[in-house]
Amino acid sequence: MALEQVIATRKNKTVYQSGDTVVKIFDENFPKSDVLNEALNQSRIEETGLNIPKVLEVSKIDGKWAITMEYIKGKTLADAMKENPDKEDKYLEQFVDLQLEIHSKKSPLLNKQKDKFSRKIQALNLIDASTKYELLSRLDGMPKHTKVCHGDFNPSNIILSDEKAYVIDWSHATQGNASADAARSYLLFSLQNEELAKKYLTLFCKKSNTALQYVQQWLPIVAATQLGKGNPEEKELLEKWLNVVEYQG
Repeated sequence: MALEQVIATRKNKTVYQSGDTVVKIFDENFPKSDVLNEALNQSRIEETGLNIPKVLEVSKIDGKWAITMEYIKGKTLADAMKENPDKEDKYLEQFVDLQLEIHSKKSPLLNKQKDKFSRKIQALNLIDASTKYELLSRLDGMPKHTKVCHGDFNPSNIILSDEKAYVIDWSHATQGNASADAARSYLLFSLQNEELAKKYLTLFCKKSNTALQYVQQWLPIVAATQLGKGNPEEKELLEKWLNVVEYQG
């Protein structure tokens, strides 16, 4: 297989274009179970009917695990927003509509969001036992839903192609609470642009008829799961959001 060009480099993985396919190659030490889970997640999402690149093959290339998918020609929504700042509101509306379409789907065999969050919080060494207890208690008390949630929904994971929008990178997909998914999107926006984050959350709450305070109750939980990624430039903001009392609503 000729890997023609690198189109993205991420922690532990490199994404190449190869003809009309995309090949995501993982580092040698990347767990096989995580690779297979990502391919399985994406296959389950395909079955919901959402516009996403189809998984074509899971294989090994030069001793490294790889997932081969359809190549979607186009530009990311993140690039479109940078190039056309005057259309920011239009793009944001498209972003929220796409997220609500995802949340309208069910996939009963996907991993459960609450289970994933609980594992991540329990494994977090950067917070004390009391904070961990408060976060896990809050998580346990939140309503249990079974909506498809992307888990990393941001404009760089949307490709605009021939009047269609395709959502990529389903490695964090779960079934769970849509407001938790929105809290994560808000957090990801906030790490880049606080004003845009507020506009996003206001629009999401309006379109989904969700109380702002309800989404805010998820913020300490999703901040804790993001803190576990160990990105030093995010640490200060995430730790600020871990104040459980602040978001009692």
